[in-house]
Amino acid sequence: MTVPVKKKMQPSENLAYRIIDTPVELRAIAQKLSAEPMVAVDLEADSLHHYREKVCLIQIATQSDLMVIDPLQIGDLSPIRTIFSNPRIQKVFHGADYDVRSLSRDFNFTIRNLFDTELASRFLGSRESGLDSVLLRWFGVKLDKKYQKKDWSVRPLPEKMIEYAIKDVYYLVPLAKALQKELTALGRDRWVLEECIRLSKVRSARSNGEPLFLRFKGAGRLDPRSLAVLEGLLQLRDRIAAGKDRPAFKVFGSESITKMVLLKTSDVASLKEHRILSRRQIDMHGAAVADAIHHALQMPADRLPRYPRTHPPDVAAGVRRRVRALRAWRDKKADALDLDPAIVCSKSLMAAIAQKNPRSPEELESVRELKHWQRKTYGKEILQVLGRTRGAKPSA
Repeated sequence: MTVPVKKKMQPSENLAYRIIDTPVELRAIAQKLSAEPMVAVDLEADSLHHYREKVCLIQIATQSDLMVIDPLQIGDLSPIRTIFSNPRIQKVFHGADYDVRSLSRDFNFTIRNLFDTELASRFLGSRESGLDSVLLRWFGVKLDKKYQKKDWSVRPLPEKMIEYAIKDVYYLVPLAKALQKELTALGRDRWVLEECIRLSKVRSARSNGEPLFLRFKGAGRLDPRSLAVLEGLLQLRDRIAAGKDRPAFKVFGSESITKMVLLKTSDVASLKEHRILSRRQIDMHGAAVADAIHHALQMPADRLPRYPRTHPPDVAAGVRRRVRALRAWRDKKADALDLDPAIVCSKSLMAAIAQKNPRSPEELESVRELKHWQRKTYGKEILQVLGRTRGAKPSA
């Protein structure tokens, strides 16, 4: 679906917003926000500049107000916690996953009645669903992203950065209303509602003492000795990053770590020779790197880590046949609806349905991966597709 530009909408040169940076001001705006039917929210964090990321700014827009909340100055944001948990007030985000996780992690906020304009855009057929693309399509607005990677923990914040931040939330209320109207017209509003409820429940993953290599790309291809070297280097990098309050990737990049794992040299001179690390990195951390690699190389074989693997069961020919049939149906349906095929039915969902092979609506209920809106909208068709495969002759 190609969504035309609906309405030209440009902000005034000087956006009228309020900076909320005291507990007294926060309590005052909490009372005012509690009467609003819709509140748009965005935030800025400092993950590119510090070891432990934190929310540094919360931008809020209503139909008539713009405000910037400074949690670094206020500290306790509990006065607005009920705004986020109040089901009467719709909270509008764009690409809410990161925001929901961050607000829960830093402030223990629970979000009820969430509406995600990025998600809604995809359910209206948008393949490019970033805020800049969506605003350009709907309102003819071009966003400037030049401050996106700045350190939002710096105080005082330059006025230009605050204005940049507020523009990301300025358009969300009218955008949400336009998208909701379109979704309702197409009968897809309940689909997005269910997806938004799921999205509101995401939370940040906790490490629980797991090896760091589990979150390192490519670790699953390494042998146990290489995994030991990798884990040693990742633990070292994490300690250095914590001590310097820097993101881990700014201590040693992933590419450098991968090269050191493959080289497996515990000699500083060799690290210099291969130029894996900069001269400054060698001067500061070369000895510690060499020591970490040496320790991993000396580790007894029975103590070496092993990458946890789950071996998927052999897929029977009947299951493969059902997946092919479901994929053909899914692609045709997605084309008719002008949707990304993954929205209609993802690969993992097709595999789950094919494995269960339900024969009735009751049996279809047992496919937990199938969402309610998908079951209600496509359930009958899915059962028909599966029924036809039972009568089909196995392919050679």
